[in-house]
Amino acid sequence: MNARPTIGRMFTQHAAASSWLTGFTVCLSLIVSIGAQNLYVLRQAVQGQHVRACVAWCVASDALLVALGVAGMAQVLGRSPTLAHALQLGGALFLLAYGLFAWHRAFFAPDAGLNASGGERVARGVLGVLSGLAVITLLNPHVYLDTVVLIGSIGARQDGWLKWVFVLGAASASLTWFVVLAFAGRRLQGVFANPRAWRVLDTLTGAMMFVLAWWVWQGA
Repeated sequence: MNARPTIGRMFTQHAAASSWLTGFTVCLSLIVSIGAQNLYVLRQAVQGQHVRACVAWCVASDALLVALGVAGMAQVLGRSPTLAHALQLGGALFLLAYGLFAWHRAFFAPDAGLNASGGERVARGVLGVLSGLAVITLLNPHVYLDTVVLIGSIGARQDGWLKWVFVLGAASASLTWFVVLAFAGRRLQGVFANPRAWRVLDTLTGAMMFVLAWWVWQGA
C-alpha cells in the first residue's frame, strides 16, 4: 500500500537533487572564470578587510540575479536582441575601464592606498568596501548576461518549485567559490606584504580585463 507514495517521494527527491546539481554546476562553471568581481574579492581577502561581508554580498547578489532570471526576466531580455547587444557593449566598456584603472594603479599611482609609514594598505570601512563591490556587481552589464539571461533561462526550464531548488544550487555554488577565493587570498597575504606584488597584481588584472573586454566585444 505504501509503494506508490514511496516511489513518489523518491522521484521528487531525485528531481530536486537534479535541479540543485544543475544550478550548482551551471553557476560554478561561469563564476570560476576570472572577472572584476572575483578579483575584487581576492584583493580584499589578501588585504584581510571585510572578507566575510564581501562573500555574503556576492552570494546574495548572485542568488537574487539568478532568481530574477528564473522568475521571467531572462525571457524579457531574450526577446530584445537590441537590449542584449547593448548589455554586451556596455560590459565590454566596463571591463575596459576596470582594466585601465588597474593599470593606472600599477604604472602611475603604485603607492595609491598604501600607508607611507608601513607600506601597508590603508583600511577602508565596510560600507566603502561594499559600495565598491556593489558598483562592480550591479553596474557591470556583462553580469546580467551571465546571471540573469544565461543562468536564469536555464533555471526557468525547471518545473514548478524546482526552479527555486535550481536557484538554491546556484547560490550554493556561489558560496563555495567565494569561500575558496577568500581562503586563497588569506594564504597569499605573505606574498603581498611586498608592495611590488600589488603592482604585479594590478598589471595582470588590467591585462585580464582587456582580454575579457575584447572577448565580450567580439561576441557583440
